[in-house]
Amino acid sequence: MRLFSKRSTIATAFSKRPIASCCAQTFHRHPLSSPFSSTLSPHVNSFLAPLSLISHQYRHASQSNTDQQCLLSIDNNIARLSFNRGPQKNAFSRKFIADLNEHLDSILAEGPNIRVVLIDSVDPSIFCAGADLKERATMSQAEASQFVSKLRSTMDRIEQLPQPTIALVAGGAFGGGLELALACDMRLALKQTQMGLVETSLAIIPGAGGTQRLPRIIGMAKAKELIYTARRFNGEYAEKIGLMNYALENEEQIQAKALELANEIAKNGPVAVRVAKIAVQNGIEVERQQGMVLEQQCYAQVIPTKDRMEGLMAFKERRKPEYKGE
Repeated sequence: MRLFSKRSTIATAFSKRPIASCCAQTFHRHPLSSPFSSTLSPHVNSFLAPLSLISHQYRHASQSNTDQQCLLSIDNNIARLSFNRGPQKNAFSRKFIADLNEHLDSILAEGPNIRVVLIDSVDPSIFCAGADLKERATMSQAEASQFVSKLRSTMDRIEQLPQPTIALVAGGAFGGGLELALACDMRLALKQTQMGLVETSLAIIPGAGGTQRLPRIIGMAKAKELIYTARRFNGEYAEKIGLMNYALENEEQIQAKALELANEIAKNGPVAVRVAKIAVQNGIEVERQQGMVLEQQCYAQVIPTKDRMEGLMAFKERRKPEYKGE
């Protein structure tokens, strides 16, 4: 497993930047990129470039600095972002957000060997308590507004990562901490883990996407109830209402389930998985007929790939396919 410092990036992986949707003019709320067709994206060449052509500036790895509030490691095609501010309950500070964004840059700067991103906490007793209210109290109104805007854009960046993302909510997740989990594709929690969008109890509202993502995941009526009441609830209830994919008994189980899911995803064609994410995530934002058009356009992007031919050959030869993201 490799660990990476704030400015160093990883030696294996995928795309150079968050890419614009294959039909960004029509499907525009949170466009995911689609670098797979030169007719639909200007980034196809950088995506399909051999790994040997990736700039050497992205190949220098070193041990993570202990003062980092968010850490990045990579092991067998799976990247892991780990919050490292346990004594402060992983509360979002300016430095935390800066560290997190630099690691997102690192992931986006890489190529097809990063196929899944896990997000967890070094201290499993807490996922994230949301904003650092002590730091927030020192901010002017303008500074607070700027910070929330940066936090919101960070959540958008997580949502727009081309790789599938899985949040491991082993400990408490409140306010912005739960909003970050909502920005992920899948979420796992312990049955007893406490969580909630508690902002209205502080006379504010969720400001990092919670009012938009929660109703899209669990439905409007239940989302309104949880936001209006600022209610705290556990992981078992979250699984029942569809907020969590799985609620598990202990931290070992949540880590094992996350790796099981990640490996199930990583063995599939990485181009296909990324395009599927575009089709599902952007398609849900538009009318069904527009969504069908988007699906058709996304499907067209996997037809010319080498991975598709490898899948057909592997099926014919009765062997496991070896996908390269090409």
